Amino acid sequence: MKIGKLLFFALMIVLPGLVNAQISAPGKSGSDRTNYPVFNEVDSIYVFCTLNDGENIAALRGNTDLTGNKTFFWEKYNSAVAAFEPYFTEDSDLQFSEITGLPDGGYRLTITQGNVSVIERAWVFNSWYNTEASIPESNCDWFRLNGEYTEADLKYYDLVSNAEVDLMKNTAVQWLVGNEVISELLSPTIYDPPTSNTNYTFRVYDKYSCQNTSTVTYNSIVTKADFSVDKQGGEAPLVVTFTNNSENGIPGAYEWFFFRNLDEIKKESETSPGPIDSIEVVVYNDSPVYTYEYSGTYMVKLVSKNSDCTDTVYLKDYILVDTSFIAAPNVFTPNGDGTNDLFVVKFWSMESIKIDIFNRWGKRVHHWESENVRGFEGTWMETVWDGRGMGGRYASPGVYYWVAEGTGRDGQKRHTKGFVHLFRGKD
Repeated sequence: MKIGKLLFFALMIVLPGLVNAQISAPGKSGSDRTNYPVFNEVDSIYVFCTLNDGENIAALRGNTDLTGNKTFFWEKYNSAVAAFEPYFTEDSDLQFSEITGLPDGGYRLTITQGNVSVIERAWVFNSWYNTEASIPESNCDWFRLNGEYTEADLKYYDLVSNAEVDLMKNTAVQWLVGNEVISELLSPTIYDPPTSNTNYTFRVYDKYSCQNTSTVTYNSIVTKADFSVDKQGGEAPLVVTFTNNSENGIPGAYEWFFFRNLDEIKKESETSPGPIDSIEVVVYNDSPVYTYEYSGTYMVKLVSKNSDCTDTVYLKDYILVDTSFIAAPNVFTPNGDGTNDLFVVKFWSMESIKIDIFNRWGKRVHHWESENVRGFEGTWMETVWDGRGMGGRYASPGVYYWVAEGTGRDGQKRHTKGFVHLFRGKD
């Protein structure tokens, strides 16, 4: 070790207690302390975040409580010769001296006034990151994000051994969508790609608050099939409106698969040795309206397309079309008072029906039939008899019997009968 350096260290031990002085770093982004391998003192480290390599924004400010004229002598450490070399000097009666636009390195400040001197040191670094984001691979099932970056290499030196020491920045990366962190990997694979064009931001940052970002846009090629129905049950014929809620599908390219009655499929599969065609019809429509003419249990599938990508969704539950049924009242009063004046019969899922009404002696007094019984909103009702006989005369009060026969939209023959009390009197 040189004699001058030994004298310098001895001076360092004595003089700092004589007067207050310190080095600060206006505008710093972060700070740390040295961990010299050999030198047994600790100096401050100040980090300034810059946008580009070669941009020097670091600054140091030396402060002292000495008043009056004094000399501020700044030196910069040169690792090539393992010594501090003159950098800047000024005489001033101010109590501070500031140097700006500093390149990376160690700086020593000696403040001298007469026989009094005090020495302080600090290291400064201009830290930067350059980033690049890309999507090198993409398909219908996933795509890969790729982040790359270069960074400032921050090093300081032991002031005795001149050993190089890396400043640990704890650099980390993130991928974000908006403010949401979706990955902390450099090149993550994103499964279930979004159906809309989405910006992904690659961020590199460290413990000193230095960072940089790059953004890449994922141009979506995928679609997500989805739909809803206005009803999932009722009597036949049941008209169902299908609303297409698919995302990023191509209009006009949607495929709707309407399945056959589940019971029919099961029955046929029990006797058929080969595969069963379970599809009743395929409809090419964005949002179709479909009529279920017959009772049963039905499934629906939608296929949405975009480019070479497709997505399929099934109805969450079956559409249940009621089995056929007939119900009639047992009392009616065709007296013209506006209440219960007509013999009204209710039908569930009937396709055709005829009803005969007989008096107590077995004589038919009225006949009614329909080959197209239709109902769309709840149970269908028909006025079957107004209380007049075959000749148009009012039937006498009493008990009458009715017999109904028909075919349900479940393909079943229906036969039922009952009686009805006819009252004429007005209260």
